[in-house]
Amino acid sequence: MTATTVGPVVAARNTATLAWRTLVSIKHNPYELLDFSIQPIMFLVLFTYVFGGAISGSTGDYLTFGLPGIIVQNLLFATLNTGVGLNTDISKGVFDRLRSLPISRFSPLAGRIVADVIKQAWAVTLLLVVGTLLGFRIGTGPVEVIGMYVLLLVFAFATSWMSVLVAMLVSEPEKVQIFGFVLLFPLTFASNAFAPTATMPGWLQAWVKVNPVSILADAVRGLLNGGPVGTPVTQSVIWAVILLVVFAPVSVWAFRRRV
Repeated sequence: MTATTVGPVVAARNTATLAWRTLVSIKHNPYELLDFSIQPIMFLVLFTYVFGGAISGSTGDYLTFGLPGIIVQNLLFATLNTGVGLNTDISKGVFDRLRSLPISRFSPLAGRIVADVIKQAWAVTLLLVVGTLLGFRIGTGPVEVIGMYVLLLVFAFATSWMSVLVAMLVSEPEKVQIFGFVLLFPLTFASNAFAPTATMPGWLQAWVKVNPVSILADAVRGLLNGGPVGTPVTQSVIWAVILLVVFAPVSVWAFRRRV
């Protein structure tokens, strides 16, 4: 049996095994834990207590507005770990060793993405817990909260393919981070994730209103705080589908050429 002739059940098992490998490797590489744990908490605490009073009048009011945006911001930046991890494995020859085994050719790629989506769920939960300790209160029910998780993880999965593509095109993990930050910084900070759209100049408001980060942040606010959710959730799903349709096939093609 070769790496390209295994059945779907075996491929799924291979993917699960390699996803577990990625998750277990955290104990040997605590740096990853910082990205998914310490860094989100730092963003939440600093934005709440440094900017919260100036933007919303009080830290409590800012948490209601800002926590959903910080969750979205962290979600997008964390997708860079998928590309960094893939590039690192390729650079260190891990994929060459895996390719010699009777496993699905795409299970290393799928395993990394699945593991990082699980890490994303952990980061969202951690931010909600810390936000609650700081004074945030969820204003909706379990169904809306579960819907928020589903929406965020679907969007994270779709966005991860952008990171995968960058990882396949550059030679070093550091370059994945550089290209990723160049793209994500304008998207996240020129949005309503951290500040209301009405406080921005008119020319910037036009971009903020159509920015997918703003749309996703509004969807998360609606699902956590109550309020309109139909339009932002629908538009967020559409954006996720667009990202998946555009980047997944190109990323798979680049993966085939690289490995």
